[in-house]
Formats: sequence, C-alpha cells, structure tokens
Amino acid sequence: MTHAPNAYITDPHMNRSHSMRMRSCLVLLVISAACARSETKPDTTRTAIAKGDSAKTANLPGMSMDGPKGARPEDVAGVKGVAFTAAQVKHGGVSWEAATVGTSASVAIIPGQLLPNEDRTSRLGAPASGRVVAVRVQPGERVKQGQVLVTLQSPDAAIAQSDVSKAAAEVSTRRASATYARTARERAERLLAIKAIPRQDSERAVADDEAARAGLAQGEAEHRRALNTARQLGADGSGPNGEIALRSPLAGVVLQRLAVPGAVVDAGAPLVVVTDPSSLWLQVNSPEKFAAMFKSGGQLRFTVPAFAGETFTARVTAVGAGLEPDTRTLMVRGTVPSAGKLKAEMLASVLVAGSEQVTAVIIPEDAVQSLDGKSVVFLATPDSKGGAYFQPRMVEIGTRANGRVAVLRGLSKGDVVVTRGAISIRAQMKKGSMPMEM
Repeated sequence: MTHAPNAYITDPHMNRSHSMRMRSCLVLLVISAACARSETKPDTTRTAIAKGDSAKTANLPGMSMDGPKGARPEDVAGVKGVAFTAAQVKHGGVSWEAATVGTSASVAIIPGQLLPNEDRTSRLGAPASGRVVAVRVQPGERVKQGQVLVTLQSPDAAIAQSDVSKAAAEVSTRRASATYARTARERAERLLAIKAIPRQDSERAVADDEAARAGLAQGEAEHRRALNTARQLGADGSGPNGEIALRSPLAGVVLQRLAVPGAVVDAGAPLVVVTDPSSLWLQVNSPEKFAAMFKSGGQLRFTVPAFAGETFTARVTAVGAGLEPDTRTLMVRGTVPSAGKLKAEMLASVLVAGSEQVTAVIIPEDAVQSLDGKSVVFLATPDSKGGAYFQPRMVEIGTRANGRVAVLRGLSKGDVVVTRGAISIRAQMKKGSMPMEM
C-alpha cells in the first residue's frame, strides 16, 4: 500500500477550506494594524483648526487666553468678570496692588428715616366745616405760592362774607355821618366867630363831629375784623356764596392729598400736605450706648436701600435733652440741606464712627465703585502678557479718611485689588466689551 506524502493536500476539498481560513485571518490582521496606526497618529488637521480658532478668539476685544485656570465664577450680584488685554490696561490707567490691613475707627449702624422738613412743610386743613367742591392738585405735583389747591363750600364762610358786606355798609353810613358832622362843626365855628350863634350851639356841633368820627373809626375796625375772618377762612369777601379757596402758602410739591371731592369735612380736617423737597430731616433714635457720639452741629453719614452704593451726609440740628423712657433711645435729628434724589419716608442706615479702633482692610477710596446699587471692588488676576481678569466683589465699607477707606467685610489681607482705573472696569462691565486698541 502506497502512502501519500501529505494527507492534507491529497483531499482537494480540504485544501480549499484551509486556504480560505488563512486568507480571512490575514485580512483581519491587516485591518487591526491599520486601526492601531490611526489611533497613535495625531490628527494634524484638527489640531491646526483648533489652534486657528484659539488665535482668533484671543484677538477678540476683551478676550484673553491667558486668564486664570478653571471656571470664572459670578459675583453675588450676578455680574461676570471681564478680561483686559495689556493695551486695555494701559489705556484705562488700571493698576492693582495687594490689600493691606490697618486700623480704623469702629462703625455702628443705626436705623433712621428721612422725613419732610417740617420747617418747610405746610399741612393744610379745613378752616371751617363744609363740603369739598373740588381738589385741583395731585400727589407729586409742583405748586406755586398762592395757588388754589382745594375749594370748599361752607356755611361759616357764607356768614363771614355776609359780615364783611354788613360792615362795609356800616362804614359807608358812618362815613357820611362823619362828613356831615364835620361840615356842621366848621359852619358853627364860622358863625360863632361873627357872634351869629350862641357858643352852646357851636360846642354841640363840635361834640357831634367827634362822636361821628369815633363811630366811623369803630365801623372801620369792625370791617377790618370781618375781612380778616373771611380771609382766614379763605373767603375773599366777594359775596355771601360760602366758597372757600384753600391756597398754598409756599412753593413746593404736594406730598399728600387727603381731600376727596364731595366729602363733608369738619373744621381742622387734613386736606393737603405741601413740602419743599429740596430739604429733608433725618430722624434717628439712637440706643443709649451710642448717645455720646452725637453732638449738635456734627455730621451724619447714611445710606438708603434705593442707592445702596452711595453715601449721603446730614448736619445734626437737634439732639434730645434726655432718653425716651420706654425705648431708652436718644432722639437725634439731622438736616439734609440738598436732598437731590432722596425722598421723604425713605429708610436709612446711619453710620456712626466710635472711639474704639478696629482692624480692617484699608484701600484707596477710588477703588470702591457702585455696581447695580452695591459697593464693589475689583479683584485682579494678572496674566502672562500684561493683561488681567477682573472680578467684582461686594464689600461693606466703614470710615473714610485721607483718601482711604476701611473695608469691614468682603476683603482679606493679600487680595489683589484694583486701586486705579476701577471706573474703566466698571464702564466695561456695563457696556459689554471695550476695543483692544484705542
């Protein structure tokens, strides 16, 4: 029996199957090698595109690619920071330095309230009982001195006007009698001089003349009294119609309008309040422990919620002689001579400097800016190209002296704070972006 040299190739069917398996394995090996090369080889096209986009982004106004790593958080007011290039920093005159710690006078915050200046306020009430016919002004309306504000219809006014008319008629009658008596006296004196009448008749004529003049004087006094009564009621004496015209005694603004057309009011009922808004009072009820801090003629610094980033001043014009027994507080009143945008009835926080010294961060006064109604400073994170990223931070300020301000809360020693050009950063945050080259 003769054996084939190789059993695997003697069968043609088995030989073909083996060849197909070998070719499949070879194809799989080639594909695996290609995939491995594609994973290890860098994608130069994508890298070039990414670099080009980064270069374009870096050249955009207000953008820098060398800012601090990580996310840039928003401040408490929800305002994002802004990046400046070196050219922007130079143009805006921006500089920064590390915050230092120093000593400052302690500050106490006492609640207060702005009130109308009562020395420049007129609270007009009904001079007599009657009915409101018309109200000619609205709250907030500016009025002139002598302008009619409210018109009333009053029986008392009608009586007063009638008294004026009667007094005027009486004066006319007595004036005529006085004229006749004076003429009779002059005639009697002439006749007596030529001995045409007895002296007794002449003396009677003199007595009648003096009585007539006294009666005229009395009638004129009664007329003046009736006129004054009518004028105090607001009745002009033009006739017994009972109409009262309530006029403004000063030029100012209508603070309150309490009168309602058609309403019947009693004498003294409040109708309109007119005040001069250019001056206000600052009313403070100070706790007993701060009573020694207030002196007449001193200065009060205060803030209001409507303009939280601004500080206003008032001059102390009155200090209570004693404490209120119920609240144990001292009444202090200051006058704001130029109120500007401040309004009556605003709540205020009065900053009072104490005698004690406290430790606080001291920075230049110009470093503090007002952003969205809050006092903020700008923290600087410089980059490697001369630019910087600026982030706002809300702070609570204390006393001011020699161009420096004490920061009581919001900053720590070593924080890099913008000390010059902060207003440029504030403007940049308001308008969005700033051109890189000016």
